[in-house]
Amino acid sequence: MEKISFRLELRWNPLLREWVIVAAHREFRPWQPKVECPFCPGSEEIREEWEVLALPNRFPSLVENPPPPFSSPKFPYKVEKAYGICEIVVETPNHEGDLCNLSQENMRKVIDLFVERYRELGSKDFVKYVFIFRNKGAVIGVSLHHPHSQIYAFPFIPPKIERELKSALEYSKNHGKCLFCDVIKAEKEDGRRIIYESKYMMVFVPYSAMWPYELHIYPKRHLGSLLDTNEEERDDLARVLRVVTATYNSLFDFSMPYIMVFHQVPTDGGKYDFYHMHIEFYPPYRDKEKLKHAAGVEWGAGVFIYSGEPEVRAKELRETCEKILGKIS
Repeated sequence: MEKISFRLELRWNPLLREWVIVAAHREFRPWQPKVECPFCPGSEEIREEWEVLALPNRFPSLVENPPPPFSSPKFPYKVEKAYGICEIVVETPNHEGDLCNLSQENMRKVIDLFVERYRELGSKDFVKYVFIFRNKGAVIGVSLHHPHSQIYAFPFIPPKIERELKSALEYSKNHGKCLFCDVIKAEKEDGRRIIYESKYMMVFVPYSAMWPYELHIYPKRHLGSLLDTNEEERDDLARVLRVVTATYNSLFDFSMPYIMVFHQVPTDGGKYDFYHMHIEFYPPYRDKEKLKHAAGVEWGAGVFIYSGEPEVRAKELRETCEKILGKIS
């Protein structure tokens, strides 16, 4: 296997007050290769038999033993070593498919591996946040199509999570309650945006959705991370993820691209009992023929424009979900 020479660093943006990862070596990572899939059984990377597997990312954005920064910034800029870990979670030996194509047993093993990696990576001193995510589809920018998720162990708390933490803490101080639990209560009272409700999870289009068919999954019980889930909740979450992805794939009768992200408590040793873990899905299509493109207002001003009504799209998703439920064991 070819050895990769890492050229990376963290650059501080003083205007937005956030870190940017510069990973020059990723320019040379394979893009949708038409030769051997590195995640299929018997490939160069995977020789033994397996069901669900965590692998080091061959083209990481963060590494456990990073090289010195390669730039020499002048004030007000600053640079740091790109400490961290990037992993791939290969969800199945099968080369094609989505989470809904996994058996319940297989999907539960994926959840268990997420728990294990969150615990292991989060225990390292230099890791402040463990971010689990899944990219699906060429329009999202997926370079390898074999079903897989990714995990980034960051040396800082990502800015979007920081904003959620700040909002949740302020809400807890002002109201003495969990912001996310109150969101669940509000959605149940309204009902129009709920897509699916299981014993332990609620799936809904958020009131202030940014992406046309955006969905969020909230545990009904107040949980900070996957580590807080019990066996029944993990089984339930495994099925809910299969239901959500099957719903997306049935909505327009094609395999829907999406981004899936887990928002959990940081692993920096802080006290975050006011935070509530959840999962967010961002599919890019606004109808069967058209993509939702983030453009000038979204990128330049940070203000999303939602074309349509979340309640109308929630009705579409709910009706689609009801049709596929009998197919999910």
